[in-house]
Amino acid sequence: MKKTRYVLIFFILSIVWIFGTNYLLELYAPTPFIQVIEHTKEILYVVLAGWFFYFFISKMEELSASKEEEKRLSTLINSMVDFVNFKDGEGRWIQANNFGLKLFDIENVDYRGKKDSELAEYSDFFADALRYCETSDEEAWKAGGIIRVEEVLPQKDGSTKTFDTIKVPLYNDDGSRQGLVIIGRDITERKIVENLLEESRQQYRSLFEYSPDIVTMLDLNGTITNLNPQFEKITGYSRDEYIGKNLSEWLPDSHRDMVLSKVKSVVEDRCPQMFELEIQHKSGKTLIFQSTSLPIIVNDKIAGIICNSRDVTELRQTEERLRRTDKLSVVGELSASVAHEIRNPLTSLKGLVQLLQMEDERHQLYYQIMIDELNRINHIVSELLLLAKPQQIKYTEADLQVILNDVISLLKTEASLHNIQIEFDARAEPVIIECEPNQLKQLFINIVKNAIEASSAEDVVLLSLQSSDNHATVRIKDEGIGISKELLERIGEPFYSSKEKGTGLGMTVSFKIVQSHNGTIKFNSEPEKGTEVIVQLPIKQEGKVTKVGKTH
Repeated sequence: MKKTRYVLIFFILSIVWIFGTNYLLELYAPTPFIQVIEHTKEILYVVLAGWFFYFFISKMEELSASKEEEKRLSTLINSMVDFVNFKDGEGRWIQANNFGLKLFDIENVDYRGKKDSELAEYSDFFADALRYCETSDEEAWKAGGIIRVEEVLPQKDGSTKTFDTIKVPLYNDDGSRQGLVIIGRDITERKIVENLLEESRQQYRSLFEYSPDIVTMLDLNGTITNLNPQFEKITGYSRDEYIGKNLSEWLPDSHRDMVLSKVKSVVEDRCPQMFELEIQHKSGKTLIFQSTSLPIIVNDKIAGIICNSRDVTELRQTEERLRRTDKLSVVGELSASVAHEIRNPLTSLKGLVQLLQMEDERHQLYYQIMIDELNRINHIVSELLLLAKPQQIKYTEADLQVILNDVISLLKTEASLHNIQIEFDARAEPVIIECEPNQLKQLFINIVKNAIEASSAEDVVLLSLQSSDNHATVRIKDEGIGISKELLERIGEPFYSSKEKGTGLGMTVSFKIVQSHNGTIKFNSEPEKGTEVIVQLPIKQEGKVTKVGKTH
């Protein structure tokens, strides 16, 4: 169209030049000047025509180059999977790619020269979104530089699309607004994946942080990379003390090889491993944990190990108490059916031996041995009956110091025979508790007697007593041969004893007395280093007290 216009102008100007110059030359008489003009007008025509054609060709080339550049730009932005939009300094659309036109449902609208609010009239659904674009653009102008924002665009199907949008404001040399370049990338799928990852991360964090069990994260070398807060609550140790250390530095010697073997098996076999281990609380108390170790698989490769450790200390103690109770029940049933049958002929045998002892002076030594053995049998039967028959305990208020002094008086002679001293760290004031005094005497006689029998000449058996508002604690400590770990685990079991002539019923009766008083008994011992027995008894027996007087 422009080419035709330029040719028409050239044609008109040529006719005007030819006829105009000829007419002007005819008006004047021939002169040398007119002759010069007549000979040079063709040259002027050629010069002017050449200039015109040069100007025409230059404009055509510029126009062609501009169209080619615009075509390349249009091809480029339309090939992009992002929304691309160019606006002038007033916010009017200059150019947008097909993705952007389709995004706002204005593909068939002549958008050039229109603002977002004007284009909103052509798109009912995206009208609000287009109007908001003007507000967002103004933020870019106020920022005075490139800004990056995430914009959410509702869709007709009820879903939304999220765009990572970059806005680049352009300014003239005088600082006025020249134009705005907008590029928006659809990151909807990425946001969905990020949200899923964040949700998964939050779930993992909740499982890790709020698990009631200890959760330990390990790398493939067994180094602790993380511990959840329950570690501090259950063990008393700070997490910072162990994070970064190798598992072998934390485990006790008795369980180290077993646990490290299980962890190695998790890495090599990629299968869960379960085991139990004992760990010392910061206070010194022994804790029992049931642990499960699992491999952490990432991209089909093992990246680490996660260990879940549940505190089963109370559960194992309850199981042990039930086991002991079952044994006591069996012993009780056995005792009830046998004890009385033994005692009746035992009385007859003892009476006959005593008659023979009176009539036969030559065999007194034999008779005395027989009576001693019969008395020993009678003592065993008495212990069996004590286990078999439920005792109706009547609690009374008694001074625990008096009970302990009575026990020491009874056993002092036996201790002296073995050159063993009994010392009592007595208190200045009485320690009154609600108890059955005779049963407590039997309890402490059994314990002190065991301490004497385990001691050597010149050893000391030390008794001490402490009390608080709720409990009284008696400690009996000796310097004897000690008790092995295996025996400690079985102490109190009926018929289990390390003594050559022991029945194993003494400590069983002692455990039963402590249990009936709602107390606890604990043994601390090492072979060749002695034994400490700790008996803790409540001051008050709530709901079970029949006060029948005081023993002082």
